[in-house]
Formats: sequence, C-alpha cells, structure tokens
Amino acid sequence: MSRLCKPSMSVPEHVITVEETLEFAEKAHAGKPQLPLALRLIRNTGVKKRHMVQPIEQTLRHPGFEERNRIYERESKRRCPQVIEQALANAEVTARDIDALIYVSCTGFMMPSLTAWLINTMGLRSDTRQIPIAQLGCAAGGAAINRAHDFTLAHPGSNVLIVACELCSLCYQPSDDDIGSLLSDGLFGDAVAAAVVRGIGGTGIELERNASYLIPDTEEWISYAVKDSGFHFQLDRRVPGTMEPLAPVLRELAKDHSWEVGKLDFYLIHAGGPRILDDLAKFLEVDREVFRHSWATLSSYGNIASAVVLEAARRLFEEDPPVAGATGVIAGFGPGITAEMALGTWAVDRPRSVA
Repeated sequence: MSRLCKPSMSVPEHVITVEETLEFAEKAHAGKPQLPLALRLIRNTGVKKRHMVQPIEQTLRHPGFEERNRIYERESKRRCPQVIEQALANAEVTARDIDALIYVSCTGFMMPSLTAWLINTMGLRSDTRQIPIAQLGCAAGGAAINRAHDFTLAHPGSNVLIVACELCSLCYQPSDDDIGSLLSDGLFGDAVAAAVVRGIGGTGIELERNASYLIPDTEEWISYAVKDSGFHFQLDRRVPGTMEPLAPVLRELAKDHSWEVGKLDFYLIHAGGPRILDDLAKFLEVDREVFRHSWATLSSYGNIASAVVLEAARRLFEEDPPVAGATGVIAGFGPGITAEMALGTWAVDRPRSVA
C-alpha cells in the first residue's frame, strides 16, 4: 500500500509580522474606503508572521512580469533541492529510487517545468515520469498526494516525489486594492515543501482512498486575471462559505469507507483562513482543536497554498505521531472550487530482521 512519508518544509529568511503588514497596508492604501474593513479582516486571520523570498521593500515594488518570473525561477532552483534532499532522507530512499516527480506551483511559470531541471540536477533517473500541476492553486497539495497514490497503485512498488513551491509574494500587485486582494496581501506566505509517497514500506500515512469534488458553477470564485503585469489574484467574498457544501462530501467519502468523519484520529486540512477551519469544524461536528496542525501552520506562515497540507502533515509526524492503525483525512481546497481529499491509516515500517 502507498504511504505518505514525513514531509520536509522550508520558508525563506525574510519575515513580515502582522503588525508590519498592517502598517504597510495603511501607508500603501491610505484613504481608500475599503481599507478599514481589509485591516480588520487581516487582524482576524490569526496569521502572526509570514516569510518571503525578498525583503518587504522589494516585494512592494513591481519590476514587471518578466523580472518577477525570473526571480521565481531563480528562487525555486535555489530553494527546492535542500527540501527534496530532506524529504528523500525522511523516506529512506534515494533520488534514483524515484519513479515519478510531481511538481506543484501556481506562483510562477516555467516551460519546461522545473521537473526537468530537478531530474538533471538532483540525480533522478532520466526515465522519471514528470507530472507538473500548475493551475489547482491551494488544492494542488491534496491533488499531488492523490495523484501519487494513483500512480503507485497503477505501478506497484514505485515511489513518487512531491514538491510544492509556492512563492506567493511574487504575485503582489500594488495597484489592486479591492477587499479580496488586500486580504490576500495579508494572508499568503512563501514556502517550499516536499514528501515521498512510497509504494512499499516506510512509516507514515497509508493512503487508502481518495476523491475529488468540484462545487458546480464556482470557477470564478478563486482565479487569476493574467495581465501585462502578471497574475492578479481574484477572491470572491463567497469563498469562506464553501465548507457548508464540502463537509457533506467529506462525510460521504468517509462513510463509503466505513468510517465516521467526525471520529477520526487526525485531520490535515488546508488552512485557507480562519473561517474555513472554523466552519469545517462546525459542519463536521468536531472540535476546532482537531485542526491544530493547520491552525499552527496558518499562524506561523500564513496560507502557503499547496504546501499547507504537507506542512500540517510534517507537524503530525514531529509533534504527535499517532499509534499504528489511527485513521485520518487529508483535504485541500482551491480554485474550481475544488476539493482534493484522501483517507489514510497510520502505519509503521517493520524493522528489518537481522540474519
């Protein structure tokens, strides 16, 4: 059975606190009628700090789409390898053991995908399958886990490396001052995460079932407007209410697996914002504390897009690994509105016998 092994994660060295975010927002958008509401929403996100690939002064300047994308390529190549090395070590595999590479990112564009550069640079085999995922946004972390599960089922014994590189600060647009843009400016952070899904062995989450769901007629609720200046993030005010229709989907997924969604042992949920987590807890009829790893990720790093579920999983491994047989759910939400969900059981690798 496929097992999600312990992820690794890294954030850039440049830090901005919520107090600094509010100060910069007040200066940059002074006099705008929507500013007081935006500041209140940012205060209520629960985000204490975020990390960025550039100092805030550089982030606030827009050098143009071409330069932004050049920075994305440079920083992704600079930051991914060390995170990948740690993920491989966590899974007790080598680069040569990897059969497929899934790279997820929605904050920059490269063709060929960074997968080609990683294969050439990191010592992966030339026949490694490349699976770049660029347009699922925050849901892509869950999608990557699910596609890795699917791959290992189709190719028994194979190993899949997942890499999530989200440099959200490179999408900041100084001229965008609607409520959704201002809230996003105070919510999203930068991070790189990686994990291995092993087809055989390993300690971690044994993936048992996965599913995708698209809420009908919501494709414009989270989107990019692609302009000369780059990606302009668009967030509809109805997005925070999407947990009401998605909670029954999670409940049904668990029921089809003979589990009860409100009585699982661990929950690794995309931390899109505080209302997402609070509403999901309410509709699943669970204590909000069961999402503690998601809350901690949101507080420490902000919404790090597709990397959230991997970082929440890393915290599970490090802070309170479950007992063998414990049941749990992984769920990522993003543009579409799309939900990518997986059920799994905690499994511990058996020690090798000594002859």
